[in-house]
Amino acid sequence: MLHGRLYSFGRAALPLHTFVRFEPLTGKGQQLRQELKLLLEPTRAEPGCIRIHLYEALRDPLVFYIHSEWVDEAAFDAHPKLPHMTRFLSLVSELVTHPVKGIRTKQIG
Repeated sequence: MLHGRLYSFGRAALPLHTFVRFEPLTGKGQQLRQELKLLLEPTRAEPGCIRIHLYEALRDPLVFYIHSEWVDEAAFDAHPKLPHMTRFLSLVSELVTHPVKGIRTKQIG
Protein backbone atom coordinates (compact mmCIF):
# COMPACT_ATOMS: atom_id res chain seq x y z
CA MET A 1 0.00 0.00 0.00
CA LEU A 2 1.27 3.46 -0.85
CA HIS A 3 1.39 5.94 1.97
CA GLY A 4 0.59 9.07 -0.03
CA ARG A 5 -1.10 12.01 1.59
CA LEU A 6 -1.86 14.47 -1.16
CA TYR A 7 -4.76 13.01 -3.10
CA SER A 8 -7.19 10.70 -1.43
CA PHE A 9 -10.20 8.90 -2.80
CA GLY A 10 -12.18 7.24 -0.08
CA ARG A 11 -9.65 5.65 2.25
CA ALA A 12 -6.92 4.88 -0.26
CA ALA A 13 -4.32 7.55 -0.96
CA LEU A 14 -3.44 8.05 -4.61
CA PRO A 15 0.09 8.78 -5.78
CA LEU A 16 1.15 11.90 -7.65
CA HIS A 17 1.95 11.54 -11.36
CA THR A 18 4.05 14.10 -13.19
CA PHE A 19 4.65 14.72 -16.88
CA VAL A 20 7.37 16.90 -18.38
CA ARG A 21 7.96 17.67 -22.07
CA PHE A 22 11.44 18.52 -23.38
CA GLU A 23 12.04 19.91 -26.86
CA PRO A 24 15.74 20.40 -27.64
CA LEU A 25 17.33 23.36 -29.33
CA THR A 26 18.70 22.64 -32.80
CA GLY A 27 21.78 20.46 -32.48
CA LYS A 28 21.19 19.69 -28.78
CA GLY A 29 18.97 16.60 -29.10
CA GLN A 30 21.56 13.95 -28.36
CA GLN A 31 23.02 15.89 -25.45
CA LEU A 32 19.55 16.38 -23.98
CA ARG A 33 18.78 12.67 -24.42
CA GLN A 34 21.96 11.74 -22.52
CA GLU A 35 21.33 14.24 -19.73
CA LEU A 36 17.78 12.96 -19.28
CA LYS A 37 18.99 9.35 -19.17
CA LEU A 38 21.47 10.30 -16.43
CA LEU A 39 18.55 11.35 -14.21
CA LEU A 40 16.75 8.01 -14.26
CA GLU A 41 18.75 5.80 -11.90
CA PRO A 42 19.36 8.37 -9.14
CA THR A 43 15.71 9.40 -9.31
CA ARG A 44 14.56 5.78 -9.05
CA ALA A 45 16.67 5.50 -5.89
CA GLU A 46 14.84 8.38 -4.21
CA PRO A 47 12.65 7.11 -1.36
CA GLY A 48 9.47 8.74 -2.66
CA CYS A 49 9.83 7.76 -6.31
CA ILE A 50 7.59 4.88 -7.32
CA ARG A 51 8.69 4.93 -10.95
CA ILE A 52 10.13 7.18 -13.63
CA HIS A 53 10.37 6.59 -17.37
CA LEU A 54 11.78 8.53 -20.31
CA TYR A 55 9.92 8.52 -23.63
CA GLU A 56 10.58 9.92 -27.08
CA ALA A 57 7.90 10.97 -29.53
CA LEU A 58 7.31 8.48 -32.35
CA ARG A 59 7.00 11.13 -35.03
CA ASP A 60 9.67 13.43 -33.66
CA PRO A 61 12.30 11.35 -31.86
CA LEU A 62 14.03 14.45 -30.55
CA VAL A 63 11.05 15.42 -28.39
CA PHE A 64 11.21 13.73 -24.99
CA TYR A 65 8.75 13.17 -22.18
CA ILE A 66 9.29 12.07 -18.61
CA HIS A 67 6.49 10.43 -16.67
CA SER A 68 7.13 9.88 -12.98
CA GLU A 69 5.05 8.61 -10.11
CA TRP A 70 5.60 9.68 -6.50
CA VAL A 71 4.18 8.56 -3.17
CA ASP A 72 3.05 12.12 -2.49
CA GLU A 73 3.65 15.74 -3.38
CA ALA A 74 6.22 16.20 -0.60
CA ALA A 75 8.40 13.51 -2.19
CA PHE A 76 8.22 15.28 -5.54
CA ASP A 77 8.94 18.66 -3.91
CA ALA A 78 12.18 17.23 -2.47
CA HIS A 79 13.27 15.89 -5.87
CA PRO A 80 14.67 19.11 -7.46
CA LYS A 81 16.81 19.79 -4.38
CA LEU A 82 18.93 16.65 -4.82
CA PRO A 83 22.39 16.80 -6.44
CA HIS A 84 21.51 15.03 -9.69
CA MET A 85 18.62 17.42 -10.22
CA THR A 86 20.41 20.63 -9.25
CA ARG A 87 23.09 19.72 -11.80
CA PHE A 88 20.50 19.06 -14.50
CA LEU A 89 18.47 22.17 -13.72
CA SER A 90 21.60 24.32 -13.94
CA LEU A 91 22.20 23.29 -17.57
CA VAL A 92 18.80 22.40 -19.05
CA SER A 93 17.96 25.95 -20.17
CA GLU A 94 20.90 25.75 -22.60
CA LEU A 95 19.43 22.60 -24.17
CA VAL A 96 15.69 23.22 -24.59
CA THR A 97 13.42 25.56 -26.53
CA HIS A 98 11.11 26.38 -23.61
CA PRO A 99 11.25 26.57 -19.82
CA VAL A 100 10.87 23.18 -18.16
CA LYS A 101 7.49 22.84 -16.48
CA GLY A 102 6.29 19.71 -14.74
CA ILE A 103 2.57 19.01 -14.73
CA ARG A 104 1.30 17.45 -11.49
CA THR A 105 -1.64 15.12 -11.99
CA LYS A 106 -3.72 12.49 -10.26
CA GLN A 107 -5.21 9.44 -11.90
CA ILE A 108 -8.96 9.69 -12.35
CA GLY A 109 -9.74 6.58 -14.31
